[in-house]
Amino acid sequence: VLPARKKTPSNGFRTRSISSVHHDTTTIEGSLQDLLPVSVEIARDRASVSLFCCLLSRHHYLGYGGTVGENMKYLIRDRYGRLVSCLLFGSAAWTAACRDGYVGWTRESRERNLHLVTNNMRFLVLPWVRVAHLASHILGIIVRRIRDDWMTAYGHPVVLLETFVDTTRFRGTCYRAANWRYVGRTKGRSRNDRYNNLHVPVKDMYLYPLTSHFREILADGRR
Repeated sequence: VLPARKKTPSNGFRTRSISSVHHDTTTIEGSLQDLLPVSVEIARDRASVSLFCCLLSRHHYLGYGGTVGENMKYLIRDRYGRLVSCLLFGSAAWTAACRDGYVGWTRESRERNLHLVTNNMRFLVLPWVRVAHLASHILGIIVRRIRDDWMTAYGHPVVLLETFVDTTRFRGTCYRAANWRYVGRTKGRSRNDRYNNLHVPVKDMYLYPLTSHFREILADGRR
């Protein structure tokens, strides 16, 4: 039993509100070829980060509550400069049985090298964009550049990408089409499930190795 709270802690992420940023919501339809080439922008300055946060908070079913630690925020535009998508990569899951078994991690090597893995925490094709094959095309572009982007931003590369797909909402088609590897399904348990009585949606896990010798790197940390 804890003593009575002396004061309420300040938590900027929980108490801050995400400002609305004007953005065009005109319907975008047609073939993928009509939009190419798409451009990739890393959200860094105040204006682009505010837009990124607004898009996720307004249009992604999970919303956006901020990020902690190393992360990469991407804004995707079509050939005409129209926003079509945004992606967020951040900290990898601390533990995931299907991933850890696929990598062949020991507990020690996972704890030592988890920073070499990043999680595609959010992937949003904006709801007014209806273009077949756009999502897998964007994933293909990102996987070809994220290793260098991470090195530039943080001084080390990442060698493995991961993501979780909520099977009650999605089938993971775009990840499969972009050659991500299905490695298993979660148990429907939260990381905070101390007494085995919390239940969250079951999710499929996909991985994308960025180098053929990712297992060796993740085992001993050599890059």
